[in-house]
Amino acid sequence: MKQINKVRIVSLIVVLVAAAIVFVPAAYVGAQDKKQTQQKQDPQKPPKKDEELQTLKIGTQLVNILFSVQDKQNRYLNELTTEDVVILENGQPQEVFAFKKEFDLPLTMAILVDVSGSEQYTLPLLKEAGGRFVDSVIRFGKDTAAVLKFEGETTIMQDLSSNPARIRRGLEQIEFVAPPPVGVFGGATPPINGGSRQGGTSMYDAIVATSADMLARQPGRKTIILITDGEDTTSRMKIGDAIDEALKAEVVIYAIGIGDHGRYGVDEGTLRKICEATGGRAIIPKSNRDMEDAFAQLERDLRQQYLLAYEPKNDATDGSFRKLEIKLKNKTDKEMKELKVRHRKGYYAPKG
Repeated sequence: MKQINKVRIVSLIVVLVAAAIVFVPAAYVGAQDKKQTQQKQDPQKPPKKDEELQTLKIGTQLVNILFSVQDKQNRYLNELTTEDVVILENGQPQEVFAFKKEFDLPLTMAILVDVSGSEQYTLPLLKEAGGRFVDSVIRFGKDTAAVLKFEGETTIMQDLSSNPARIRRGLEQIEFVAPPPVGVFGGATPPINGGSRQGGTSMYDAIVATSADMLARQPGRKTIILITDGEDTTSRMKIGDAIDEALKAEVVIYAIGIGDHGRYGVDEGTLRKICEATGGRAIIPKSNRDMEDAFAQLERDLRQQYLLAYEPKNDATDGSFRKLEIKLKNKTDKEMKELKVRHRKGYYAPKG
């Protein structure tokens, strides 16, 4: 009798399990049908335009351009909007994706100081004015700056830091050193160019090394402050190489053209060519006493920039150079000539 009861109990369990296997999926399917019906009755709201744009822009290549505009009285135009600006790539108008006046984007800056013979007597004033510039511009914990010196070689005095005190110290430690005997390398920090050429001036090599090796992979507004007389005597690279490397790294170059006014001049043409191609400018103080004003002008430039971004209509990844031009709407060619629009003159498309 007990055995029969056990058989009945086992049989009952088998029946219940089988029923569960049959009815649970049916219940699940019924719930899914109900959910789908509700979705049809209550369709979701379409995504907002901003959300659509964010979705569309994932994986696309945006071109970012920093620029500023001054009138013939050197006053900055501070109230521009997207509707005021036209961006041309190789002469073709592009659709602006983003536009804002730029105050908060972190600044990544390399101060590149010529310590060749022509700068021997200007260094004390330079370090004093440069230190005040660092205190005014660098926001602790947000912006970063490095200090490098160059003659025949380029040497890092202070790597990228967000601490103004360290950056000032890097400037203060810059000293003019007379060229050592042939074959002797001086200095505790190794050069980033390689190959001793002390006694010369390798300005183009210094720009290439700083752009490619230090700034290319950094975020934010990337800037080189170049302090030199513009004379290059020992570079392996050419001026075109320096400009190209800065453009590839999206680096804007500003220059303060100084030298020993008693013995050396300043190559204004070279400095202007380098700076204007990258979207910066060269400031040539008339005397050493004007150096403070030169740094003040640089600070104003850095605080009066717009940031424009667009997705190129030409999406070919051919590595080609694309010429850029920014114009203001409702301005004639004559009126545009009276305005100074500073921006990089082009960029290299990605290659792949």
